[in-house]
Order: sequence, then C-alpha cells, then structure tokens
Amino acid sequence: MSKILITGGEGFVGRAFVRLLKDEHQLYIVDLKTNGDCRDFFKNSTEQFDLVIHLAAIVGGRMMIEGNPIAVATDLSIDAEMFNWAVKTKQPRVVYFSSSAAYPIALQRQMPYRYLTESDIKLNGDFIGNPDMSYGWSKITGEMLAEYARKQGVNVHVFRPFSGYGEDQDLDYPFPSFIKRAKDKVEEFEIWGDGTAVRDFIHIDDICEAVMKAVELDIQEPINLGSGVGTSFNELAEKVMEISGLKVPIKHHVDKPVGVMYRVGDNSKMLEFYTPKISLEEGIKRSLEYGK
Repeated sequence: MSKILITGGEGFVGRAFVRLLKDEHQLYIVDLKTNGDCRDFFKNSTEQFDLVIHLAAIVGGRMMIEGNPIAVATDLSIDAEMFNWAVKTKQPRVVYFSSSAAYPIALQRQMPYRYLTESDIKLNGDFIGNPDMSYGWSKITGEMLAEYARKQGVNVHVFRPFSGYGEDQDLDYPFPSFIKRAKDKVEEFEIWGDGTAVRDFIHIDDICEAVMKAVELDIQEPINLGSGVGTSFNELAEKVMEISGLKVPIKHHVDKPVGVMYRVGDNSKMLEFYTPKISLEEGIKRSLEYGK
C-alpha cells in the first residue's frame, strides 16, 4: 500500500482521485477547506511520500480567471512552495497538473482552427506564446519548475487536462451549470457568449485513470488529457436538453466572458497508453441521475 499525498484533495479533481485510490492506498489530504493552506504544510513537513498528486490551486472558472487574475496568480506561490519542498525532502515522484490554458491563445483563435499538440509549448525555445491570463502563466511557470525539479532528482509527471467534467463539479463551470438548468427545467437555456466557442470535454474519472496509468509507466513528458473531440457550448446545450427531454429556447449572454474560441487537444500521446471510457453522452446521463 503506497503513501500518497493529495494537495487540494477536497476539490473536484482531488475528490475524484480520492474515490479512485482510497481502497488500495494510504491517502493524506491537504486542503484549505479542511486542514489549512498547503503552503504551510510545505514549510513545515519533512515527511516523504511514495507519490505526491499536486492539485491545490485557485481556479474558480472563467469569471475568476478574467475577473480576479491577481488572486489566481497565487498559484505561482503555491507551486513554488511545493517544488521547493519536493526537492528539499527528496520526494521520489510528483504529479503536476498543468492545464490546456498554458497553450498560446493565438493558436486558439486563428482560422482554420486546429488541435493543440504538446509540442506547441516550447519551454526551452526562443519564444513562448501568450497563454490564457494569469492562470495560464502560472501553469507555464509550474512546468518550468517541474523541469528544474527533475534535474534535482524528483520524477515529475506533467499533465495538461482539457475541459474535465463530472457529476459533482462546482457550478462555476459550464458543464454542471448546463446540467442544473436541465434539472431545474428552466424556461430558457442560458449560454454565455454566442455558444460557438468549442471545448474538449473529458470525464474526470478518465482523467484520473489516465494519470495513474502514466505514472505506472513512468511517462514524464507533458501529456494532453482530452477526448480529442470538439463540442461547442451550443452543441453541449442541445445534447443536455435532448438527453433530459427538455425543449426550451436558448438565450445567449454575449456580454459574459467566454475565453478562447477553440480549445481542443491532440490526444494521440494519451491514446498510446489510455483510451477514455466515458463518452460525453454517458457523462451527461450520469450527471442528470446524480443526486436523485
């Protein structure tokens, strides 16, 4: 039985890892909601774990990313403390969650749109494109810190998840908000923007299983975690309404923040060792049934 530390273990992604790992591993959870700031833990702990899954971060959805970028920049401090601690205490293995937000936004609004591939981010090149707000910059910096930590003896696995979703996700994100609208049987189905922005939705259970398989195989190069299928917010709304049986008009809020127009990942590297099991349609059905 391995000793695994999960920072941000009470968050959406953290809860999914806990569900996956709790029966076979000894888990240690650090989360601001329950037992304090992980940065205090890193300053005081000398304990060594078999695996560290570092998820602690400030995200909060599109409104937080665009509305309070200084608060989101706290992630720079969180990641710096974690990597300093990992090197100092000689942690043997760390999972670092980067993000699809680390990709240059210029690649996500040019026509024709294209898949984002891992090589689009060149940390050691002469040019790094502008990522998505302070959140994207924090993840680029985190990936650089991961490289430095490797050079000092820490095995670091880096993942770039795209639009993860699941049954117990916070309402700050589009997918659970769409599910709630269907459950509430709204008279108008609200969508931020004109609904044409496209995202790459992957179920959180597939994200967690892919990560653990990559760790097992000792894959340390950055890996996109996504379905490789683009779905617009209009299409997502239509799928949710069709599966739930709701038939109402869509109301677009063009004054609300949306982000980039096309964010879909090339998942060919992931498919070499893991194939997602849960389709978007199945994920919608699970979420509609959740809590009944």
